[in-house]
Amino acid sequence: MTTSIAARRSPSRAHRKRPSNHACKLTMAVTGLIFVAFAFVHMIGNLKVYLGAESLDHYAVWLRTVGQPLLPVEGVLWILRVVLLIALVAHIGCAVILWRRARVARGAHRAPLRRRTLLPSSMLLTGIALLAFIVFHLLDLTTGQAGPSNFRATTHTEAHAYANLIGSFERPVAALAYVIAMLALAAHVAHGVWTAMQDLGVTGRRTRAVAQLTGRAIALAVLLGNASIPIAVQIGALR
Repeated sequence: MTTSIAARRSPSRAHRKRPSNHACKLTMAVTGLIFVAFAFVHMIGNLKVYLGAESLDHYAVWLRTVGQPLLPVEGVLWILRVVLLIALVAHIGCAVILWRRARVARGAHRAPLRRRTLLPSSMLLTGIALLAFIVFHLLDLTTGQAGPSNFRATTHTEAHAYANLIGSFERPVAALAYVIAMLALAAHVAHGVWTAMQDLGVTGRRTRAVAQLTGRAIALAVLLGNASIPIAVQIGALR
């Protein structure tokens, strides 16, 4: 009797997946909103470039010294970096898990996918593009080592954020890459905020409409704010 019960239960247990799809979606929702908040705040800080070198450089120094003397130099920055790195790994990991499970569920003879709008169908592509941009952006403006010499800024010092930014965006290829990355970010954020609200249990029609409008508004603000900087450098408005 005991054996037969165990036999009946074992298949269902075998088919349980860890982490569950629900857990993966919740993780992606929470980590995605963390990135949206970071992108928006980061954009506000970037806009200080329009106030001049002193303003942006002072902001960069403040980021490195905030929390002193309780925390060491760059203490808060490193806390943020660790949080963002953990969120990034969790976000990508869950995205890969859900993508692979979806492919397996469709089977070898896959039915044609239903017609989808542009934003949902572009999430994977824009996500990959953003991951590549994050690597380049860190090497370019954080460490000053962006790989090949034609991508590397002529000078890079931590104390001169304004000069680093201008030096980077004076290169047409780097400026173009940044603008394209902001387009990908805007598309990802516009749909991602709405999806995150759904995965977090927001089901009201009016609330979902507000979430969709909010996501698009944030996406547009980040796009216009960030993309305006390399364009301004290229046309000579920022020097």
